[in-house]
Formats: sequence, structure tokens, C-alpha cells
Amino acid sequence: MSKPLGYYTAYTPGDNSLLEKLQEEYGSTFEKMTKREKLSILMILASNLGCQLQGDVRGEIYAVAREMTDQLSLSDQAGIMEAIISQVRWGQNAEPVHHS
Repeated sequence: MSKPLGYYTAYTPGDNSLLEKLQEEYGSTFEKMTKREKLSILMILASNLGCQLQGDVRGEIYAVAREMTDQLSLSDQAGIMEAIISQVRWGQNAEPVHHS
């Protein structure tokens, strides 16, 4: 079961923030959004966060991602997304690779 928005964010009831407006419009667990809409938001936010970071993405990572989409079940793809989100949020990532 999904936890409410305030569990994951700095939302405080009554703060008149965007987070409050989102919760009022789409529900505390975004239950008024379709899965496709949620994934679109995830894609846009991930792209924005990635653009804020230094460094390049190794070419092999695109190949690995293509293999994942071709060979893994939708459930396993969602599981990988969940794992990566947790790792990005809580700092479990490798040091940047520097090619000389």
C-alpha cells in the first residue's frame, strides 16, 4: 500500500504549497492519476534531476537499459525503477567514471 505524499516530501498540511495543491487535486497517493500519467511525471522529474548532475552517461548504460526493456517483465522493470529511486535519493551511487 502506498504511503501519502507527506511521507516522501516536506509537505505540511495547511502550508498552501504546490505539494498541498497536488494532494488536493490528485489525492494523497496520486490515486486520481493513471499509471501512465504517474510514469510520465517520473520520466520528466528523472530527466530534470539527471540534467542537474555533472558527467556523462557511458554508452553501455543505454545498451543495458534497452536490454532491460526487451528482456525483463514489467514487474521487474518497475522493481528496478523503485530500487534506483531509493539509491538516488539516499546516496547509494558509484563515483563518476573518468575516462582519459
